[in-house]
Amino acid sequence: MTSLALVNINPFTPESYRKLFFQSNGKRKTRGEIEEADRGEGKVEQELPAKRCVLRETNMNSRYEKEFLEVEKIGVGEFGTVYKCIKRLDGCVYAIKRSTRPFAGSSNDNLALREVYAHAVLGHHPHVVRYYSAWAEDDHMIIQNEYCNGGSLQAAITEAKKRGNHFREPKLKDILLQISLGLKYIHNSGMVHLDIKPSNIFICHKMQSDTPVVPEEIENETDWFLSANVMYKIGDLGHVTSISKPKVEEGDSRFLANEILQEDYRHLPKADIFALGLTISVAAGAESLPTNGAEWHCIRQGNLPDIPQKLSENFCNLLKNMIHPDAEHRPFAAALARNRVLRPSLGKTEELQQQLNLEKFKTATLERELREAQQTQSPKENICQGDPGVSGAHTGSRSSKRLVGGKSARSSSFTWGKS
Repeated sequence: MTSLALVNINPFTPESYRKLFFQSNGKRKTRGEIEEADRGEGKVEQELPAKRCVLRETNMNSRYEKEFLEVEKIGVGEFGTVYKCIKRLDGCVYAIKRSTRPFAGSSNDNLALREVYAHAVLGHHPHVVRYYSAWAEDDHMIIQNEYCNGGSLQAAITEAKKRGNHFREPKLKDILLQISLGLKYIHNSGMVHLDIKPSNIFICHKMQSDTPVVPEEIENETDWFLSANVMYKIGDLGHVTSISKPKVEEGDSRFLANEILQEDYRHLPKADIFALGLTISVAAGAESLPTNGAEWHCIRQGNLPDIPQKLSENFCNLLKNMIHPDAEHRPFAAALARNRVLRPSLGKTEELQQQLNLEKFKTATLERELREAQQTQSPKENICQGDPGVSGAHTGSRSSKRLVGGKSARSSSFTWGKS
C-alpha cells in the first residue's frame, strides 16, 4: 500500500479538517494516528495514492479525446487554453482548460495545481464558475469547468464598444453586486482571487424555466439571484492564494493594487475590491487602463479613470471608495453585497421591518396592560359575588342589588315554574 507521506497537500483545506491528517508541526500523521483521531466517526478505508501517481496513473490513452468531443477553442490565457466541449456520456457542454506548461518539477506542479486546489475547496457557488473534474494527461493539467454561454465580460465590453455603447448604470450595479457576492464567498473561504478583471468574469444566460421564481418569494441574499436572467461568475483561479499564508503571484498590472506591488499583504481581500472597482470602470466605458507610468500612479491615488457616461453621485463615490489608496478604507465584499446603492430594496425592507417591530412592541404593551387591568378587577368581583356582608352594606346601591341577586328571584321562579 502506498505511503500517505507522498499524498498531495491542498493548501486551501480548512485548518480544522487538515488537523485530522497533520500534526501541529506540519508533519503528516501515521495511519495509526489518523485512525485514532477518527475513531468514533468512521474508519479511514484506504490511503490516497502517492503524489507522482496522482499525475501519472491518470495518464491513460487520452481521456480527453475518449470522453469529450471538442467543438471549438474559446479562450487563451496565461496558464492555458480553453475549449468548448461536449461530454460524450451526458451530452452536456463544458469548458475544458489545458495547461500551457507541462509538469517539469515540483514548483510547476504547485503552480498548475493551484487552480484545482482552489476549485476543490470552494465547492459550488452561483457566482463562481463551477468545477467538475481535473486530471493530468501528457504531463499537462486538464480542468473540466462549467461552460458559460455568454462568454467573458471582456468580450461583451468589446462588442458593446464596437456598437458605440457602454453598460449603463443599472447593469453596472448588477455586475458589481453579483461579483461582490462571489468575492464574499471566496474571501469567507480564506482565499483571495488576485486577478479580478473583465476577462476573468464570465456570463451565463439562464435557460427559461417552466416554473419561474416570483420576485415576492425572494427573501434573502442566498436566493435573490434565482430571479436574475443573466448571471456573472468569477473564473480563472490560477492566482488564488490563502489570506493567512499568502504566496502571491501578481496578476494583471492594469488592475493591480499598489500595496500588492509593495508586497504589503495585510489586507489581501481589499486588492480584489480595488480590481473590481476598475473592472466596473472599464465596463462603464473607460479606455484601456495603463500598465504603468504617471496615469497608472494617478489611479492608485484614488482617481477613477475617465468614464464617458454620467453616473450617479452615489455610485461614483462607491467606485472611488473601492479604489481608495488606503486598503483599509475600501469596503469588504460583504459590505458591498449589502450596500444600499446596489440594493436599495434592502433599505426599504429594513425600514418596514423596523415599523413592524414597533407595531409588535405596541401590541405587546397593550396586551400587558390589559392583563394587568384584568388581574386588578378580578379580586373585587369575587368579593362582591361571594361575601354576604358586603352585599348587605351596599343594599342602597342600584348596582350592588344587581350583583347580589336583583335577578335571582326571577331566576328561581322561572325554575320552579318549569318544575
